[in-house]
Amino acid sequence: MNLGVAFAPLVPDYVVWAGFAAALLISILLLVARSRGAWVRAIAMAMLLLALANPSFTREDRDPIPSVAAVIVDKSPSQDFGDRSQQTEAARTSIVERLKRIPGLEVRVAEAGAADGETDGTRLFSALSSTLADVPPDRIAGAIMITDGRVHDIPTDAAALGFDAPLHALITGHTNEIDRRVVLTQTPRFGIVGQSQTIGFRVEDQGAASGPVQVTIRRDGEVLEQRVVNAGSDISAKVPIPHAGPNIVEVEAAPLTNELTLVNNRAVISIDGVRDKLRVLLVSGEPHAGERTWRNLLKSDASVDLVHFTILRPPEKQDGTPINELSLIAFPTRELFQQKISEFQLIIFDRYARQGVLPMLYFDNIAKYVRDGGAVMIAAGPDYAAPTSIWRTPLDSILPAEPSGDMTEQSFQARLTDAGRRHPVTRALEGSDTEPPHWSHWFRVVDTKHVTGTSVMQGPDGKPLLVLARQGKGRVALLLSDHIWLWARGFEGGGPHLDLLRRLSHWLMKQPDLEEEALRLIVHGRDVTVQRQTMADAVNPVTLTSPGGQSRTLNLTAVEPGLWRTQITANELGLWRATDGKLVALANVGPANPREFQEVTSTTTTLHDIANATGGDARRLADGNRLNVPRVVAVRTSTTYKGDDWIGLRLRDVSVVRGIGVLPIFAGLIGLLLLVGSLAATWAKEGR
Repeated sequence: MNLGVAFAPLVPDYVVWAGFAAALLISILLLVARSRGAWVRAIAMAMLLLALANPSFTREDRDPIPSVAAVIVDKSPSQDFGDRSQQTEAARTSIVERLKRIPGLEVRVAEAGAADGETDGTRLFSALSSTLADVPPDRIAGAIMITDGRVHDIPTDAAALGFDAPLHALITGHTNEIDRRVVLTQTPRFGIVGQSQTIGFRVEDQGAASGPVQVTIRRDGEVLEQRVVNAGSDISAKVPIPHAGPNIVEVEAAPLTNELTLVNNRAVISIDGVRDKLRVLLVSGEPHAGERTWRNLLKSDASVDLVHFTILRPPEKQDGTPINELSLIAFPTRELFQQKISEFQLIIFDRYARQGVLPMLYFDNIAKYVRDGGAVMIAAGPDYAAPTSIWRTPLDSILPAEPSGDMTEQSFQARLTDAGRRHPVTRALEGSDTEPPHWSHWFRVVDTKHVTGTSVMQGPDGKPLLVLARQGKGRVALLLSDHIWLWARGFEGGGPHLDLLRRLSHWLMKQPDLEEEALRLIVHGRDVTVQRQTMADAVNPVTLTSPGGQSRTLNLTAVEPGLWRTQITANELGLWRATDGKLVALANVGPANPREFQEVTSTTTTLHDIANATGGDARRLADGNRLNVPRVVAVRTSTTYKGDDWIGLRLRDVSVVRGIGVLPIFAGLIGLLLLVGSLAATWAKEGR
């Protein structure tokens, strides 16, 4: 219970102060003049002023509120090294037990820093802020952190903590820890496919003398280079970028004897391979209704550099038109098909027939271009069945189907074959999941024989409609109808021509996501999906290896034709590997190189400054092989809260008001008696 006096003036404050000044002046004059009853008059005026100030006695009933102390326990992955986790649990149990013995103290314990696959680094101060978010600053007694000292959200100054109380850090680990790590100094994000990109790194040894180190550089699991470098020196290396999409580059250093962990001996860089420009050559033969279908598709893709020629005037055409009146552009056959053919990623012949424009030698060049890694697409029509067919050239050695010389002209709806339902070019094509397919009819298909490729779409009576094949290092596609323009024009509702042609052209240009045989790891947070794309009826089990080296065997489940999956929850951050004996896939869970593993030796340095600024301390728990947990002392007020074997918390005198009693002094009979009594005393004194 607290007693006190409160004032509630009946007039504005300035009136009370003005009256006080006047009464003081009058009282001084009366005393100086030695007037009879001066003291009595002064008291009477004082009583009158007190009545205007309206004083009252107050009584407050208060209940004390406990102070709050927070214990933040570091559960980050680096706490699993050595005996840190055992030290942490022992210190936690001891500290919490001692805090609960202190009267008037509320203890809050929170765990922080556990790997979630998304947060990079150990964030103990964020956890501290959340734990004390509902506590007023004047109730906070302090905070104790049990950690290895590798904290990545330390405020710049103590004022940012939001409270005036000590912060203590109890550091796990030992002073003689040894570790080796790879530090990346140059990490390019992109690289041009077919060229090399430069990476930079440095090997650092902590707690050990620097010396020569063997380093292995891998790309997508394949060893590119092994070399011996000096620890502490900046090293650069060139890495070829062979394909589009992620190129996972690893730099791994040989281990030290008795080092804390091997996790940070390896650093990972993901370099996205991009093509400078996808150069496509489109050669159109005779004009037809769908001539612009391919052109419109390719021109709409900003990453494609299209060169398009239409053969409008073959060399044998003689109509007497003077040369100087011709406005047609000559077809630069020698430049395109001999000098610069290797610069194109894809060559498309759209209803092209032999017209004497291209000598046979150039067709031989095209066949060689495909075997060396190029791609050719034949969009065929009646030209493919004619005696002038492009088949009757050296291209017959790479084309996957020979024309029979006949054509089928009837209404039909294209359908996916069994292989087409599995192939990434046509799998789950919009409209293909119904029978008949939900797209418009076509009316012509070229009959073929001796099909050597994979037929993914078929026409009437199961005749091949779209045939895909690999030749050497390159790829070939043969579309045996020129009526895909009906889909583009919206005839009978049209069809998925954009999706089909875009997938087809990207498959020809070897986009990784359209490979028939592929093993992938897909990461969403901590969830890792193992996905196998195949044309086979079954898949082998997949061996999944964690960053720490633990392996497990997974059986995949078919989710749709040609696609098999399974999913696990990752229990470690870092690079995961999967293999089925033939294919290898890599994926990173969490940040590519987590800050948590960049420096893993324990330290008191990082938290020393902020702890010292609050009057707290950062000290090690381990004293040799013994655990030395300090005593916890309650301190009312001080500038320092630490000693040789103790740490302190600032207990607060905070309470909540449960009830208030007020007794006005000049209200009612008491006030009347005081005023009348003072006036009567004045009259009596002067009347003597």
